[in-house]
Amino acid sequence: MIKHPSGALGDEKYRPQFHFTPKENWMNDPNGLIYYKGEYHLFFQHNPTENIWGNMSWGHAVSTDLQRWEELPVAIPCTDEVGIFSGSAVIDYTNSTGFGTVENPAMVAIYTEHKNDKSKQSQCLAFSLDNGRTFTQYEGNPVLDLQMSEFRDPKVQWIDNQWLMTVALPDLHQIAFYSSPDLKSWKHLSNFGPAAEIGGCWECPDLFKLNDKWVLLVSLNPGGYQVGSGTQYFIGQWNGKEFIADDIQTRWLDYGRDNYAGVTFNNTPDGRKIFLGWMSNWEYAHTFPTQPWRGAMTLPRELTLEADRLVQKVVGASEIPKITFSTSGGSIRISENEDRFIEIGLREQKIFIDCTRAWSQAALPIPKEFLLQEIAIDTNAVKCEIFIDRGSIELFADGGKYAFTNLTFIDPALTSVTSTGEIHNLVTANLGQTHQN
Repeated sequence: MIKHPSGALGDEKYRPQFHFTPKENWMNDPNGLIYYKGEYHLFFQHNPTENIWGNMSWGHAVSTDLQRWEELPVAIPCTDEVGIFSGSAVIDYTNSTGFGTVENPAMVAIYTEHKNDKSKQSQCLAFSLDNGRTFTQYEGNPVLDLQMSEFRDPKVQWIDNQWLMTVALPDLHQIAFYSSPDLKSWKHLSNFGPAAEIGGCWECPDLFKLNDKWVLLVSLNPGGYQVGSGTQYFIGQWNGKEFIADDIQTRWLDYGRDNYAGVTFNNTPDGRKIFLGWMSNWEYAHTFPTQPWRGAMTLPRELTLEADRLVQKVVGASEIPKITFSTSGGSIRISENEDRFIEIGLREQKIFIDCTRAWSQAALPIPKEFLLQEIAIDTNAVKCEIFIDRGSIELFADGGKYAFTNLTFIDPALTSVTSTGEIHNLVTANLGQTHQN
């Protein structure tokens, strides 16, 4: 399978080979996801100097295929007074800001400025005229300031002939919507929430249209599906002023533990909705035993909508190591040895992924029941697609209607695959392949 890690930079134990990781130091939420001039830009929450959360700045990486990433210098650095928290990026094609020209439009980052004394969070702008390589902060910052200590994570898009900001009021369990003609002056439109899950703060919202419906993503920490972090979503309509949910039942984007703060790319070819999340959980993110980096992104996933369910399919799946099978009541084991394994399958009409034997006391101990996820389905047979990398496993079942993303501690270099029960069409593909970002 994947070659055994040597410990060299980029090849350390648990260093993913098919997921983005920074070369060094801490990473969390994806920011400013955007496609422009043949490149996918991934900005991300980054500590440039340490392997723990702090000194929040925007790291930066680019890719032409969403698989192989080139890490670039820090895009927007923190200062002694403020951190650069999560946000988004747009291309100002009409030069509504005056930051560029129609011939050379500015890439504009809209981010949360966080006062390090925790007194205030407000929304600010920075712009780039060289395809995101360097940014200049707007002299008129902040552009939206409610004098609140918890007000963050703006997702901005061009919708209904206006700039639309979707932004979180975390402690109120609300998502606020604002409009602007120029990214500088903002008008409040409406708030959505509280609704569904409110066991933790609401963060990192995203609003987008699929088919004839609108989807609102809301990350939640704590209060996820089992423990710590998670992402829920609502389906409804956007009328130009407010989001009106069809219902307020709980819908989870992922039934695993380790997919948080994800949003979609702006400006993608053909309008595809491509999602990327932080592959971790605030419950134990600081304790995950990796050096000299900490944090990875999920595999990129194209989102579609079938009835009232988001469907996720990995972008570039044919080139990534994976295992596929169908089952009407059986399971497979992905094993390092007889004591270290992950079990995945279908029992009593429930899809399950059991990682209780693939965790490590080097990370924060969590109850065994949180290392097992399962979800009831309305069919007697299911097809599973599993992507395995160093330190992680991602399961997509029933054509991507059910997703489970988990960090793990088995060694893929030594992994074997066995099956029990009604397992059909078991295929392993590209399991000897490796590449580094």
